[in-house]
Amino acid sequence: MSALVTREDRDGLALLTLNRPDKLNSLTVGMFRELRGHVIDLKKDETIGCVVLRGAGRCFSAGHDLGDIAEGEKVPSPGWHSETLRMLETLPQPVIAAVHGHCYTGALEVALAADFIIAADNAKFGDTHAKWALTPIWGMSQRLPRRVGIATAKRLMFTAEMIGAAEALRIGLTEQVVPAAQFDESIEAMARQILTNSPFSHAANKRLLEATDARDMDSGLQWEILKNEGVGPDMQARIGAFMRKE
Repeated sequence: MSALVTREDRDGLALLTLNRPDKLNSLTVGMFRELRGHVIDLKKDETIGCVVLRGAGRCFSAGHDLGDIAEGEKVPSPGWHSETLRMLETLPQPVIAAVHGHCYTGALEVALAADFIIAADNAKFGDTHAKWALTPIWGMSQRLPRRVGIATAKRLMFTAEMIGAAEALRIGLTEQVVPAAQFDESIEAMARQILTNSPFSHAANKRLLEATDARDMDSGLQWEILKNEGVGPDMQARIGAFMRKE
């Protein structure tokens, strides 16, 4: 049986791929279980400096498998899906969601747990919870307004409107839109740019941004000073290499 989420390592980059292309990568408990296993492994893997999450085949993911919902899927514990995405979100490595094609509802909740989203120009985003008389329990109500603002989040959640990549860029849902024909190369280039910089700084900056999100300016500045993690073990080598080039 094929893996539902595959992992491929490429010189410091871990590529996680949602792998149910025949079902448009619709999300099941089994997929989340495999995703969670990869996240647990990545947290302690110091050889990996950046993670990319994407989908196999035609799209990132069409969302939560409605068949599983209708059949009453069994989860290991209450909040287990949300907990898994929180584990992804708090990885020490930068995490990029690479979205092409469909990215709806549960899939959007998964993508929002990444540090940022890069979209192909054929990407489509939407939150359809209200269409099916559902409410979010994987993080949509918390992450979407933080990304796009509360009024825009309400508009998307209330209308269940599908938006294209250009609109997603305009509202700040995605950080970059690239031609679908150059999608793989663009994702790789972004990841490589991240990998040239210090993994110590990436991990420390993620913790700093997480701790001070939504704080008032003064308390955030105090946190930055008092909780500062200092310099990384690679600082001298990096400065030395730069000085030798001059």
